[in-house]
Amino acid sequence: MRIALGISYLGSAYQGWQSQPSGRTVQDQLEKALAQFADRPVSTLCAGRTDAGVHGLMQVVHFDTEVERVMNSWVRGSNRYLPDDIAVQWAHEVPAAFHCRASAIARRYAYVLLESPVRPSLDSGRVGWVFRPLDQAAMEAAAQHLLGQHDFSSFRAAQCQALSPVKDLRRIDISRHGAYWRFEFEASAFLHHMIRNIMGCLLAIGQGLRTPDWMAEVRDARSREIAAPTFSPDGLYFLGPRYEPHWGLPDSVAGFDWLPGQ
Repeated sequence: MRIALGISYLGSAYQGWQSQPSGRTVQDQLEKALAQFADRPVSTLCAGRTDAGVHGLMQVVHFDTEVERVMNSWVRGSNRYLPDDIAVQWAHEVPAAFHCRASAIARRYAYVLLESPVRPSLDSGRVGWVFRPLDQAAMEAAAQHLLGQHDFSSFRAAQCQALSPVKDLRRIDISRHGAYWRFEFEASAFLHHMIRNIMGCLLAIGQGLRTPDWMAEVRDARSREIAAPTFSPDGLYFLGPRYEPHWGLPDSVAGFDWLPGQ
């Protein structure tokens, strides 16, 4: 039997998603909890690995098991053993043909940013921060240079393991809500650090340090040396993958309305 789970987590205390010898990753905590509930080892695959400090609102994982439980038991039983900053949101039995990563048709992220003369306190670790005023029109003009299918090598981390730097970036929405900014991204897939590197460039442009057309120069250079430094992971949220409706999985993002700036 193959089961898919929707997971939410605050990534501040963890060394990213993927399992590490330290055990301080979200995957390690989840598999430990699943094993305690199922009384046997459970190995999971995820829709999109997140870096240290990055949060997840609807990470999707799947695993195969011979343990038979009603689906809600996988939610309640696993959450019993998980730390407070990780929670299973839902569980669905899926066909063996389903693969949380390969079956995804898109992935979504949001970056939440505080514009303030003073660094965040209550939101520390949950939002990025800039102290200079941002120009929304300039950032939106720059974002247009990234939409569509491009080689995103300029926004790719050196340790990225993707087979190709070519991705289809379908949407970048930028909105302001009081002191907070929200940047939403949707693409076929993302490279390692791709959004944080794009954010670094957008914010350089938004603060008037670069012109909007500079984004096209960075894109076409296909070199990390041309782009801005990688921005903080604090305000980055994996909103989850999108799947075709026939898989029957939730498409809404649990907790999305909670994000600052709503």
